[in-house]
Amino acid sequence: MYIKFILYLVVVTFTVQCSCDRKKHEPTIQEIRDTEEAMVNVNRMLVQKDRIKILEYIKQNELNMKELESGLWYQIVQEGKGRKVDDQTVVTLTYHLSLLNGTLLYSSDSLGPKQFRVGKGGVESGLEEGILLLNEGSSAIFILPPHLAHGLTGDGNKIPARSVVVYKVELNKVEPV
Repeated sequence: MYIKFILYLVVVTFTVQCSCDRKKHEPTIQEIRDTEEAMVNVNRMLVQKDRIKILEYIKQNELNMKELESGLWYQIVQEGKGRKVDDQTVVTLTYHLSLLNGTLLYSSDSLGPKQFRVGKGGVESGLEEGILLLNEGSSAIFILPPHLAHGLTGDGNKIPARSVVVYKVELNKVEPV
């Protein structure tokens, strides 16, 4: 339903733009501001709806999670004693990535451990933000809203558009670069 609403807004914006082009009418500053305001309001609504879904998941699964300002939810299940993660490290982790309904998307069981250099991208921004909270040996649960995961489009494979995803991770290695 949200995607239909967004598509509706895009079509309306495109239609207005096309009709403006035929009339050689440049959009006014007020028309631009109105469109921007409408898009911001749609985004706020979607973020709030995602947050409600996440809170329901947390309650159903009796989790004790904290929310960061970015919208990332996390619970450190076991605190590790090893090296702290920073942007000068390469991390290796085992993981299970699923949707809120429990559908398993990807896991290290079938794909092998995930390894990446912190601060260089290549992984979901929410996963990287969560990993920065951990030490080697930690295990945690991260819930990533769409804007910290795969956004409006999904991953083009198993992750649907606008999906909230759950990472269950064990941080196996933290190595200096």
